[in-house]
Amino acid sequence: MIIVLGLGPGDANLLTREAWEVLAASERVYLRTRHHPTVASLPPHLALHDFDHLYDGAASFDDVYAQIAEAVIEAARTSPPDVVYAVPGHPLVGEASVRLILSRARRLGIPTRIVAGLSFIEPVLEQLVEAALGTPDSSSTILLPPVTDPLDGLQICDAFEIAALHHPPLNPDKPALIAQVYSRAVASDVKLTLMNQYPPSHRAIIVRGGGNKRGQTKAREGCEPSSNVPGCHAVTLAELDHADLFDHLTSLYVPPLPQPGGFESLHETIAHLRAPEGCPWDREQTHESLRSTLLEEAYEVLTAIDAGDLDALREELGDLLLNIVLQAQIATEAEEFRMSDVIAEVNAKLRRRHPHVFGDVVVNDAGEVIANWHAIKRQEKAVKGEEAGSVLDGIAPALPALAQAQKIAHRAERAGFRWDSHADRLAKVREELEEVVNARDNAHRAEEIGDLLFTIADWADGYGIDAETAAREANLKFARRFRALERVVRERGLDMSAMNQAEMLAIWHEIKGRE
Repeated sequence: MIIVLGLGPGDANLLTREAWEVLAASERVYLRTRHHPTVASLPPHLALHDFDHLYDGAASFDDVYAQIAEAVIEAARTSPPDVVYAVPGHPLVGEASVRLILSRARRLGIPTRIVAGLSFIEPVLEQLVEAALGTPDSSSTILLPPVTDPLDGLQICDAFEIAALHHPPLNPDKPALIAQVYSRAVASDVKLTLMNQYPPSHRAIIVRGGGNKRGQTKAREGCEPSSNVPGCHAVTLAELDHADLFDHLTSLYVPPLPQPGGFESLHETIAHLRAPEGCPWDREQTHESLRSTLLEEAYEVLTAIDAGDLDALREELGDLLLNIVLQAQIATEAEEFRMSDVIAEVNAKLRRRHPHVFGDVVVNDAGEVIANWHAIKRQEKAVKGEEAGSVLDGIAPALPALAQAQKIAHRAERAGFRWDSHADRLAKVREELEEVVNARDNAHRAEEIGDLLFTIADWADGYGIDAETAAREANLKFARRFRALERVVRERGLDMSAMNQAEMLAIWHEIKGRE
């Protein structure tokens, strides 16, 4: 039998009675690590064998845990009747080697027994509550309510896993406890990941000792004690790794954002609006009724981008996101699909179409990325059983005409219907302009103007210029100058309707000169 035993959070007084009885009755114990305060207080007759030497030579922690699991399984085969494997905390909390041992033992028919230990979670929460209750100045460093209950949404994760990501898998509206921030380097990587969700000024608490109250240390330079409770140090995320306060018993408590900012909070708000007790207007909306507002919100985002107004951009992106989540909520209620389906599909698509990032494909430049992208799209259609159609398939009919024209021209050129040079494109523009001039009537003229606009969009595409953006910026520029012209006319006491062309153009060029 393999007995997997928890040594508790670090204080020998927190060993369970069951654990002590098992240890007292054993002769030999395998330790994942000897670097745990409780080890010094184990029964003196025990022969202790640790795996610390594996951490120095292995390529990764996964390799270490695999080797540990193999050694424990082999010991169980060759050293009956029982093998005791002891780990810090609780065996089922943050112990990857235990999961491997239990899985392999089950496959091999080796019986196992779990001897519980107190995990790091409860003692850390105790320290945090003591820090909160003991802080007189609640405006600066208190980060907790008087009582913290894990059932209120506490998120628990491992620092090594957070450090390996680019965005934390955390709901910022709920508190988070990050375990095993064992070095300054890990703290630095954790900080960078967290700051993709939280602002650099967001305050957190470094908790040292994790239940080993006698082992807790005083604050060092770079962090301030959050209270008179030893081992708790308040710090902003930006300064998280500025002081050396980290070891294998260090955790990081990250409080919620000061106001709801998580995706789940937004989804709850919208689901509430659609509920029977919600808003009558929101309940009446359908996929079709939201079409116009979706397009309007997208254009308002573009307007904010064109204006370089970041405050407006933040607000307009929120309005656009509101429309997207509302569409998903309508689909959820109709059992069509859920937001998780939307996110899962686009996430899988991004990973599938970026094999040079998430796979082993090698690319040399952005051109090869685009070529791979289109090749993968063709493969996806083949898998779905869709016949190869026109290269123009999939261009949204609701696109603005100029953007649609440029996309059509671009697709056609990619398929081989291309101009040899910019000069050839310009010659085509001049040809279409001449046809407008020579149109026989207004209907013919409208047709030729359409051809001219299409050709101009194609001409712009040859230079890599987005025709829709260029036209929109031209509109904004004209509107800005015209408003300035109106202002000058009023200031000079003139009447625009009574002015001749030369007078207006003189003011227009004056305004252009100022710009």
